[in-house]
Amino acid sequence: MPWKEVNTMDQRIEFVIRAMMKEESFLHLCREYGISTKTGYKWRDRFLERGQAGLLDESRRPKKSAQTAEDIVCELVRIKKLKSRWGPKKIRNLYEASHRGEQIPSLSTVSRILEKAGFVDKKKRRRKPANIELIQNRIIPEKPNDLWTVDFKGYWHTLKKEKVEPLTVRDEYSKFIFSISILEKGDTTSVKREFIRLFREYGVPKMIRSDNGPPFASRVSILGLTKLSVWWMSLGIQLDRIDPGSPQQNGGHERMHRDIARELEGRISGDLEMHRARLEEWRREFNEERPHESLGMKTPATVYEKSERRYEEFEGFAYPSGYRSRQVNNRGYTNLEGRHLFISNAFNGFNVAVKKTEEGWEVWFETRLIGVVDPVSFVLVPVQEQKNGT
Repeated sequence: MPWKEVNTMDQRIEFVIRAMMKEESFLHLCREYGISTKTGYKWRDRFLERGQAGLLDESRRPKKSAQTAEDIVCELVRIKKLKSRWGPKKIRNLYEASHRGEQIPSLSTVSRILEKAGFVDKKKRRRKPANIELIQNRIIPEKPNDLWTVDFKGYWHTLKKEKVEPLTVRDEYSKFIFSISILEKGDTTSVKREFIRLFREYGVPKMIRSDNGPPFASRVSILGLTKLSVWWMSLGIQLDRIDPGSPQQNGGHERMHRDIARELEGRISGDLEMHRARLEEWRREFNEERPHESLGMKTPATVYEKSERRYEEFEGFAYPSGYRSRQVNNRGYTNLEGRHLFISNAFNGFNVAVKKTEEGWEVWFETRLIGVVDPVSFVLVPVQEQKNGT
């Protein structure tokens, strides 16, 4: 997803400054701004090399003019550090006094630069997701496989510039790590392939918790569902999403990522295969040798037990009487009363069910009510509160 067209430069400046402050995961930061990590590193590196000039589209402004803008930013930041209690107006006046006859930024520009540099004590603003309906099921696991957690560890590079971005999957109750895998891609196909391997080896959990980034969730699909999460639901797995920008809600997983960063990131010599081998060795040591206080100084391997729910390929749902089964096509549509109803292309290949009620039509997926059809607009409106289903 590209940068927004409006205030592109402001977004890039804000992004690189927050990235350099290292107060949050680079991967999550990129997801917040709706860009790939490749794009994020590109703008961060350009800024480090050329300052604000590096954030310009290179063909749009002469180098001399861009360099002047960089000097202004650096000088304003320098003055603010010396006069930490001064506001933007005083900072601008001091800058103007020592730069007579030169280009002087406006007060609003000075305010914006100081804010982006982290000198303005202001509540952080986060972009509101296009879709704020989240499937959440907050539980405290009572035994293994009650809750699995999943995320991507922020990436780094090998000495050969190969990208290392492990997919990590763990059991919340026992702390047992199922996977620290460097996939070919971070897309749905690759992640699903890894989960099929895990399900076949360890069985199927009751619930999976993730953040709201792809391929686990989508900001534009109903209830944030993706092809991967719909597939999980087809296996009878419940979903739990943390709130946007709240990694602490998946605290155990984040602590594991910090351990990986501290003990492995940038410390492995060799190529991608060497990284895979060392990550797997670390996973084995974590599971079998490292005791945990929360487990009474037991190791995760001594606490974890495989799930009794075995993995079986999905063959479609047989909905009971009163529910009409409807197949969803590859464009995300199904037919209802002779009209095309858009569900979501995340349901491509699956069959949903529609049920007529006094209020109108309900749309179900397995035992979950997905939404109700607005009788006027004929649009599916998501439903978060659940009631007894099929």
